[in-house]
Amino acid sequence: MKIHEYQAKELFKQYGIKVPSSVLCTDRSEIESILKKVKMPCVIKAQVHSGARGKAGGVKLAKDYISAVETANNILGMELKSKQAGMKKVNKILIEDAVDIDKELYLSLTFDRANECIAFIISPLGGMDIEEAAKNSPDKIYTELINENFNPIETIKRLGFNEQINKQIKEIVNALYKLALEKDASLVEINPLVITKNNEVIAIDAKMNFDDNALFRHEDILALKDETEENPFELEAQKDGLNYIKLEGTIGCMVNGAGLAMATMDVIRLAGKDAANFLDVGGGASSEKIEKAFKLLISDKNLEGVFINIFGGILRCDFLAEGVKNAIKTLNVQCPVIVRMEGTNKEKGAEILNESGLKFTVVKDLNEAIEVIRKI
Repeated sequence: MKIHEYQAKELFKQYGIKVPSSVLCTDRSEIESILKKVKMPCVIKAQVHSGARGKAGGVKLAKDYISAVETANNILGMELKSKQAGMKKVNKILIEDAVDIDKELYLSLTFDRANECIAFIISPLGGMDIEEAAKNSPDKIYTELINENFNPIETIKRLGFNEQINKQIKEIVNALYKLALEKDASLVEINPLVITKNNEVIAIDAKMNFDDNALFRHEDILALKDETEENPFELEAQKDGLNYIKLEGTIGCMVNGAGLAMATMDVIRLAGKDAANFLDVGGGASSEKIEKAFKLLISDKNLEGVFINIFGGILRCDFLAEGVKNAIKTLNVQCPVIVRMEGTNKEKGAEILNESGLKFTVVKDLNEAIEVIRKI
């Protein structure tokens, strides 16, 4: 689960990490009254779940009250487009005191799956172009795996700052580590972490992601969820216990198992198409759940066809067939539906579909599926 910058900064403050003074604004009618109380210059920041907001025009410096009012009105309500998150409407802005920046750093804690531990990453090349910096100067990206004897100071010293700065950075890293552990964060990132001309180290950005599987023990974090930032298809799927992720293609994909989903998306790609989604109905789905899943699939306006690829085990192929048949009858589906089934009651499932009087293409194997999808 992701949260907004302003929410992450509130958590930072609870753990003793310095952030600029700021005010959240959600309504244009409040802009002028808020800005009358804010020191100038200030920074206006779009609050959306996306990186690269600055490059997309969602972060602007305003030097005086008049320009701040204009900038705030332009950003609040804008459609912000970024490479990371696509198009997002800005429903909230953060109006923040500008900081007198001397140096920008990058700092993050993230989970290293290969080593099964948290990794501490720091670089003197922070700011909007950190991705390019990582490509062009990988030797300036310092990573340390965190263990029971973790002490970040030696890595921090590699940045070449004085003892006063090093001490402040170390305190921030230790606070972030405590925050990540206590709140089950999968990512804590500050870009940039800045050193001011007064030698203060301040987090002027904040990004946090949390482990969804641990949210049951963090009601305070779950309360920060902003459903307006979530894909409506994915929210609907969660309510029905389905694993759904919206993608950019045109072929709907329904499977039972995450590994099978990945393989099925590869099959669709081999046919010269792209998957419109990742939809895993799970091993024990009922025919009613299948019907709900299919309804979710065809609500995608970009859909040109549906490929159902099921391995019948706990989910029997005849249960799948009943669910899909009922869904197509109820929803008056017009796009092509290709079905490939293997496993328990495969023949019975095929019989149900073939005798339904509905337009299915039941294929015997993946090679045939590729040929049929290619013709859509």
